[in-house]
Amino acid sequence: MTATYTQPKHEVKDLSLAPLGKQRIEWAGREMPVLRQIRDRFAAEKPLAGIRLVACCHVTTETANLAIALKAAGADAVLIASNPLSTQDDVAACLVAEYGIPVFAIKGEDAETYVRHVQVALDHRPNIIIDDGCDVVATLVKERQDQLSEIIGTTEETTTGIVRLRAMFKDGVLTFPAINVNDADTKHFFDNRYGTGQSTLDGIIRATNILLAGKNVVVAGYGWCGKGTALRARGLGANVIVTEIDPTKAIEAVMDGFRVMPMSEAAPQGDLFITVTGNKHVIRSEHFDVMKDGAIVCNSGHFDIEIDLKALGAKAKEVRTVRNFTEEYRLQNGKSVIVLGEGRLVNLAAAEGHPSAVMDMSFANQALGCEYLVKNKGKLEPGIHSIPVEVDKQIARLKLQAMGIYIDNLTPDQIEYMNSWTSGT
Repeated sequence: MTATYTQPKHEVKDLSLAPLGKQRIEWAGREMPVLRQIRDRFAAEKPLAGIRLVACCHVTTETANLAIALKAAGADAVLIASNPLSTQDDVAACLVAEYGIPVFAIKGEDAETYVRHVQVALDHRPNIIIDDGCDVVATLVKERQDQLSEIIGTTEETTTGIVRLRAMFKDGVLTFPAINVNDADTKHFFDNRYGTGQSTLDGIIRATNILLAGKNVVVAGYGWCGKGTALRARGLGANVIVTEIDPTKAIEAVMDGFRVMPMSEAAPQGDLFITVTGNKHVIRSEHFDVMKDGAIVCNSGHFDIEIDLKALGAKAKEVRTVRNFTEEYRLQNGKSVIVLGEGRLVNLAAAEGHPSAVMDMSFANQALGCEYLVKNKGKLEPGIHSIPVEVDKQIARLKLQAMGIYIDNLTPDQIEYMNSWTSGT
């Protein structure tokens, strides 16, 4: 029998979508066994009892399973969207109607609504913030100084967010601990590489229905997200070109079998461009000028600034929607450039985001990161802290066990050898 809840304050598209959302949340949960085990323990131990928590995340089926686990832990949680196009409206409705979790998120919400939802979240006066891009923390620090004393800490799971947190710490304005979920091995090795790689191409194909085999695909950035995207594109038969600013990553891309060149050289050659750098204006005015007619550009980095759409718009004599999440910019020079998902995360704008199996580990890190902050309240210095290695390894073990895979353990003799300096040749 389904539990009933008093509907909290919320702002979602349509509560009647809740039954569909419930089916999809449960389907995703089948692929999230690690988080399920954590949720079961949380339900018994209530490690977040009395904690006011705000989660600013992509409101997807996977995030819903995290939110349910946090509520099971006793948290008084509010969920808002971290991106205007990533919300799945049926999921948002279900969390309100079926689980009694306040959600403020509507797919396609405008910038004004998005900013207002950040303020609504901060009105909750959180003790812990789960952030995805650091918007809530940055707004707190800039506009809600009176609430800083109530913050136990934050967890952040994006490269973009960690960059912002490091800048905040350097400027002396990060006055509480931040858990770097993004750099946990069980996050970036899997979520960034396998999740972004698969879901980015899923979004592109759903939006365009193009054949990737034989296309020149330009991947801007060869971090973990870029590696996964390049690998998956090559697997579908694309000729992959990588652009980079880091010489070490560029060498790695070359040795992985990809062509490497500056964007200025790649721009006339590419059929499809994918940005995954976390920086701004990676594709800009001079690149649009030399692109092929009908070149497709999209972004899978966190913010919609990697493609300079303002410059592209200034060159366009007409902009028209040709498919869902697909806009054609007809330029003054007679050529056209196709933009997917308004330059926002194409894997969430045009598809469903990462597969549940990889988000299982990412959100396990988020859940355990929150527990770690509470257990160590007052003990952690302000600044950025890594997920403890033992927590990271435990998540990996749980995932392996759920997959029916077991590994060796060190023998006492091996442990002694690894901890000794006297043994040798």
